[in-house]
Amino acid sequence: MTNKNSAEFSTKLPIKVGIVGTGYVAQRRAEALRSDDRAQLLCASGNTPENLIAFCETNSLSPVESWQKLVNQPDLDLVIISNINRDRAAIVRAVLESSKHAIVEYPLALNPTEAEELINLAKTKGKLLHVEHIELLGGLHQAMGQYLPEIGNVFYARYATIKSQRPAPLHWNYNYQMCGFPLTAALSRIHRFTDLFGTVTSVACQSRFWDAPESGYYIACLCNAQLRFNSGLIADITYGKGEVFWQNCRHFEIHGDRGTLIFEGEKGTLVREKEKIPLEVGSRRGLLAKDTKLVLDRLETGQPLYVTPTASLYALKVADAADRAARTGTIVKF
Repeated sequence: MTNKNSAEFSTKLPIKVGIVGTGYVAQRRAEALRSDDRAQLLCASGNTPENLIAFCETNSLSPVESWQKLVNQPDLDLVIISNINRDRAAIVRAVLESSKHAIVEYPLALNPTEAEELINLAKTKGKLLHVEHIELLGGLHQAMGQYLPEIGNVFYARYATIKSQRPAPLHWNYNYQMCGFPLTAALSRIHRFTDLFGTVTSVACQSRFWDAPESGYYIACLCNAQLRFNSGLIADITYGKGEVFWQNCRHFEIHGDRGTLIFEGEKGTLVREKEKIPLEVGSRRGLLAKDTKLVLDRLETGQPLYVTPTASLYALKVADAADRAARTGTIVKF
């Protein structure tokens, strides 16, 4: 069985898949692939042997002792990369050089130059490179896009996400080298803005870390960035996590000259004149399954995806500018 539009990728069905990673995202991917007869999930690799064995037993897969060996499996068409941020670029490069398609969680790389090289490599190889950005598929983002016309010309927006973790885990996402700059690791905070509002002209940022006793780790971080857009919009992004926080927060507000949109968690409100109108916000459940299905649609029929690697790269460049602004105490202009 072959795909209906094989001119672009020449991928036969079922698409044979391997996964690098054994965590939450990898498990959701495995579940989505098992429920779709267009895909055949064959194998997985991971950093922790006991986790790999459990993951493979749960999903009836063959364990592969390293990602290098998995990438070079000749029978694979597609590799899904769901491991630590630091290693993703190297794995994606190896996947593309072995002439396979790649799905990777954001960020594609910690360095925008390397990310751009990978995007160009995918084009050269004629392979699909999909950088997942499921926040764009979620109910919050869809509601924002739907109701933006109701508030006129937007001039200010604010997005704050705080996650309290007490105690903070000794985990790679609390490690400077393995995770990267917090707004790079949490790239969706920036990508929401660039997807809705376009081109950024300048970035200012401050950051603070609370170091853990173990070298290379921290117990909490806080970043605050201000983006100025070509349209004149000013946007504030606050992102924090760890032990120093006592209350979770997920708040998004957008101010226009004809109204305001306010989102608290899953609840939305449109404020105009003297009225406050409740907004329906769709669920965040099942987004990784939806993303996986859309990739299979792309490989089978050529249907365009909801996000491009170039759009993800632009958000990554903004995050890199925020990193430089925080380190130098200057405003970085694009």
